Amino acid sequence: MANTPSAKKATRKIAARAEVNKARRSRMRSYVRKVEEAIASGDAAAAKAAFLVTESELMRASIKGIVHKNTASRKVSRLAARVKKLSA
Repeated sequence: MANTPSAKKATRKIAARAEVNKARRSRMRSYVRKVEEAIASGDAAAAKAAFLVTESELMRASIKGIVHKNTASRKVSRLAARVKKLSA
């Protein structure tokens, strides 16, 4: 257990940041799921529209430190390939 006032404050800050990060991670995953559902349904137009929003959301998550930049780029690349394959 934290003993000093600064350690107690640090614990509060960590808890607050964890909540924010959890919400951002959930938001990112929700957008990715929307693209995957559109791909699964076979709707190329909906998949492309959802992908455009998801791409910026993934990059935003990488900037905010939720995921690594390369991880976000990899996810975008794989989703883009699946969307392209669907519309071709």
